[in-house]
Amino acid sequence: MKKKENMNASKLKIIPLGGLEQIGMNITAFEYEDSIIVVDCGLSFPDDDMLGIDLVIPDVTYLKDNIEKVKGFVITHGHEDHIGALPYVLRDVKVPIYATRLTMGIIENKLTEHDLMRGTKRKVVKFGQSINLGQFRVEFIKTNHSIVDAAALAIYSPAGIVIHTGDFKVDYTPVYGDAIDLQRFAEIGKKGVLALMCDSTNAERPGFTPSEKTLGRTFDTIFEEHKNTRIFVATFASNVDRVQQIINTAYKFGRKVSVEGRSMVNIIETARNLECINIPENTLIDIDEMKNYPDEQQVIITTGSQGESMAALSRMANNMHRKITIGPGDTVVFSSSPIPGNEKSVTKIVNELQRKGADVVVQDTHVSGHACQEEIKLIYTLVQPKYAIPVHGEYKHLKAQAKIAENLGIEKDRIFILQSGEVLELDSREAKVAGKVPVGAILVDGLGVGDVGNVVLRDRQHLAEDGIMIVVMSLEKMSAQLVAGPDIVTRGFVYVRESDELIEEARSLVDEALQSCLDRGITDWGKLKSTTKDVLGEYVWRKTKRRPMILPIIMEV
Repeated sequence: MKKKENMNASKLKIIPLGGLEQIGMNITAFEYEDSIIVVDCGLSFPDDDMLGIDLVIPDVTYLKDNIEKVKGFVITHGHEDHIGALPYVLRDVKVPIYATRLTMGIIENKLTEHDLMRGTKRKVVKFGQSINLGQFRVEFIKTNHSIVDAAALAIYSPAGIVIHTGDFKVDYTPVYGDAIDLQRFAEIGKKGVLALMCDSTNAERPGFTPSEKTLGRTFDTIFEEHKNTRIFVATFASNVDRVQQIINTAYKFGRKVSVEGRSMVNIIETARNLECINIPENTLIDIDEMKNYPDEQQVIITTGSQGESMAALSRMANNMHRKITIGPGDTVVFSSSPIPGNEKSVTKIVNELQRKGADVVVQDTHVSGHACQEEIKLIYTLVQPKYAIPVHGEYKHLKAQAKIAENLGIEKDRIFILQSGEVLELDSREAKVAGKVPVGAILVDGLGVGDVGNVVLRDRQHLAEDGIMIVVMSLEKMSAQLVAGPDIVTRGFVYVRESDELIEEARSLVDEALQSCLDRGITDWGKLKSTTKDVLGEYVWRKTKRRPMILPIIMEV
């Protein structure tokens, strides 16, 4: 009888809604019968061709359509690519948030900024604690990453246990708190794990990721070698452990520390309130007080390690910062490695700083927060999953992890490289991709969320590449005669003063075509506009091999 019951048991559905083709925008739904839980809710930054776009957030249509099933967001850690979309998504998907202490602190900063604190239920979860959400039970397991309080999740469902590592590395000597709880991974592995969803970011790199603590000695050496200069250290706002080490070294060398960059100030403030960072008394001072100390006693920790144009470091390098200018006698340390795609921006800033006479240190001042191959193997060996689902990374990273899993003896047909939107149905007997749900990128531009779509982006691209030609004409209402124009105005197409002839010829061609239409009794505005576009477009292409956007405007008088 029992066997028959099992045959009818539902399957667990794992539905990544983002994050599997890129680094960023991580969000995955887990569904079992009438319950859905959502792990993470991140944003990604725009590609170069997304002109004017500030951020990209996931399309959560599937969650909105099944809102009665959604029990809550369970968050692994406090990085933007895992929490950044929450303020936008919560407006439509109003469910509770579960996260560890610092992660929740950073989320609350965001909710306050977006005026969502009052309407959002929140629960801080401790490591080792479990929460019940419908058909699911979720246990938070301690891991290490480049931000404090990162968690892996053991997701218990009637179909089996899924372990989601979140972003992690194995650090036996973390700067703050305990090492990763490998024992718990092993204990759950003994119970039998249905699937492992493991961080793939560094799956191409052999060996182990060095401990964050190894950087302490590097900072000591840099400070020793630059005793007489002011020192700037650029790093990620959220890398609290890195900030801790810089403060430790500064204290050792009798220097005062100031933190610059809004996101970093907020996170350090939150970490301080939650005692996730230990700052010796009188070491951290306000940027305005720095002028009371000589250069050799100053350390400024700043955002902008990725070359972002509006971050504090870029503004200092370009003399746009209100309080600080960088020049000769300053040392700037880049304590991060460029995110793929940002290399150009970082090089630009480094060049600018060196032109100013600053000494720039880029080598050996960063360790990754993600597991390399040996650590990934360790987790697989402890967990012994039936199915492997590589997550977090571009396709090549996921592929590299799939190879590791295969080498560890997991059969090829039990390794799933999913695409965002695919629904993986699984239980102890089988796993298969069964259908797709709608997914996509919603673009945020200023205060507009989703009001810039592909058509608008295509227009922006068009304008950026070939410019615009505006043709203005006036028709008399009664007789439908052309009484003024056509006049041609261009922007971003050709420099008008040097192209009088081209514009004049274009004008007379359009005039001819319009007169011909009107003489034949064609007064339909749509027809007149399309004639203008055709005639002008063909002429301009013949003369310049460019296709500017053509915008005919007809006025009635």
